[in-house]
Amino acid sequence: MKTIGYAAQAAESPLAPFTFERRALRPDDVAIDVLYCGVCHSDLHMSRNDWGFSRYPLVPGHEIVGRVAAVGADVTGFKVGDAVAVGCMVDSCQDCDMCHAGEEQFCRNLMTQTYNDRDRITGAPTMGGYSKHLVVREAFVLAVPEGLELSRVAPLLCAGITTYSPLRTWGVGPGSRVGVIGLGGLGHMAVKLAVALGAEVTVLSRTKDKEADALDLGADRLLVSSDQDAMKAATASFDVIIDTVPVKHDVTPYMPLLDVDGTLVIVGQVGPLNEPLTVPFIMGRRRVAGSLIGGIAETQEMLNFCARMNILPECEMIGMAEINDAFTRMERADVRYRFVIDMASLPAPAGAAF
Repeated sequence: MKTIGYAAQAAESPLAPFTFERRALRPDDVAIDVLYCGVCHSDLHMSRNDWGFSRYPLVPGHEIVGRVAAVGADVTGFKVGDAVAVGCMVDSCQDCDMCHAGEEQFCRNLMTQTYNDRDRITGAPTMGGYSKHLVVREAFVLAVPEGLELSRVAPLLCAGITTYSPLRTWGVGPGSRVGVIGLGGLGHMAVKLAVALGAEVTVLSRTKDKEADALDLGADRLLVSSDQDAMKAATASFDVIIDTVPVKHDVTPYMPLLDVDGTLVIVGQVGPLNEPLTVPFIMGRRRVAGSLIGGIAETQEMLNFCARMNILPECEMIGMAEINDAFTRMERADVRYRFVIDMASLPAPAGAAF
């Protein structure tokens, strides 16, 4: 079917309206009318080819919430009208050990990303959620639990699962001591989720400017990372640190904050880090790890957990036509804490129907 979205045509071009075709339904496909799409920092990077592998035209968006518009003949888990969500991946081989383990994000044959990727069957480019309609394999569609405000769910599909997965992987729960570096889109979700899991949570920031925000989000305290005396006093005080900083930086100052066998998990920076000093690694059997979203089952678990605990991201709603201004504001860190696009602001092309 014909649909419309906003696309980048080149690294230097702003996003602009773009009409394109969504595939006809396969037997295991779900067609979705997109209601809301979150704006992730990676959308900005991909649109501008900051990582060097963007394909154009590029329709971003991998934090998607909508309603089922049609289903293929073999679909059993969803029906027309259901509230659903789609995250960062829309397919995988479904046959390797990682897929069988529910870790499709680590598919040995590579997951198919929601945008800037290739369909596993036809090779056609995948186009993301900055669009009116989406067609996705049923196995990669998530149910939105009742009680969650649909307009605020979208960032859970990336920022939410990106921080929930390492908290679960490293066993965070009552009595855990968690540090969160950075209080942006990822960081504020890490705080909310860690608090809900029962942890004692500290936000680490270069200044005290965000202390009130950190406490409002549920953190127990803010640690000023530029205060050497405060940092020294916090030695060995964390079990897990979630590092959400999205640019090249030095992890060395944070490593002594971990207790023996503690882990600093990088979820922000995609690319190089400053060369670390190994002494705090060796002297405390401390480690640095990375984490990439989560599998479909874990993402559904996260959505269900957020529904039970009434956890939602802090969002600013925008219209589709405001996306380029939103990108500019993201570069200035001028958002609290996540933009969400109301796709009702984008008229559907004439005759669009599954």
